[in-house]
Amino acid sequence: MSDREFGGADDLSLPKATVQKIINEILSAPGDSEHSISFGKDARDLLIDCCVEFITLISSEANEIAEREAKKTIATEHIDKALRELGFPEYVREVLASAGEMKESLKTREKKTSKMDQSGLTQEELLQQQQELFRSATTKYNQGS
Repeated sequence: MSDREFGGADDLSLPKATVQKIINEILSAPGDSEHSISFGKDARDLLIDCCVEFITLISSEANEIAEREAKKTIATEHIDKALRELGFPEYVREVLASAGEMKESLKTREKKTSKMDQSGLTQEELLQQQQELFRSATTKYNQGS
């Protein structure tokens, strides 16, 4: 795929710091600085390009699968099928595990209620309280001047 298809190379990339962190975690031998491998900037940039190309390939295939099934949203099962159809079945288990972890993480986040929800007050009541606090602060500030 050409850069023109997606609006340019700058539009598709991965955070270099994140990729570097992953590289360091994978390549570093714990406690063995003598045998640790360094990864050059050009090699890291090439790895990023390869990752973007791989993600684009899987996404495009998953999109085609979703379209064939008359779906408007790419789902986990479309990624599963795309990986298998493109010859990457060894990645399916890890991808599904990551998807499950993400789903659980989102559930946990949704369960946490905000302080606003915990207050038991309506938005209007909270807004009135906020405005009163601002008036009080302004009055105190003006008295101090």
